[in-house]
Amino acid sequence: MTAFVVALLLGLLALTGLSLDGGLALASKVRAGGQAESAARAGAQALDLAAYRANGVVRVDPVEARDLAQRYLASVGATGTVATAGDTVIVEVTAVYRTQLLSLAGIDDIHTHGRGAAHPQRGITGIEP
Repeated sequence: MTAFVVALLLGLLALTGLSLDGGLALASKVRAGGQAESAARAGAQALDLAAYRANGVVRVDPVEARDLAQRYLASVGATGTVATAGDTVIVEVTAVYRTQLLSLAGIDDIHTHGRGAAHPQRGITGIEP
């Protein structure tokens, strides 16, 4: 009977670890996605004002966009990469969640990723797909 109780307790501990650490890792993934989207929006605010004033073209200044996005990431304590493709700012955030109970089973951390992209808009002209 003692071996059964020990096995049952180990099973319950493993299930609790999966539930707790799995939920917190999912929350970390959602947080990374939100940080990436916010950083991309911050970068998309870096308009090329010379082009806009010259002929009304709305486009992103890639150097300023990367700088604004990286500054936002630094302000929230996140790390990631920033790239521009045309008028789109793309941000990828990587986070590491340190497990609480699963570390007892040798799983010390879980890597999570988030991705966001944004581009400047001239104004509200309708609902975008």
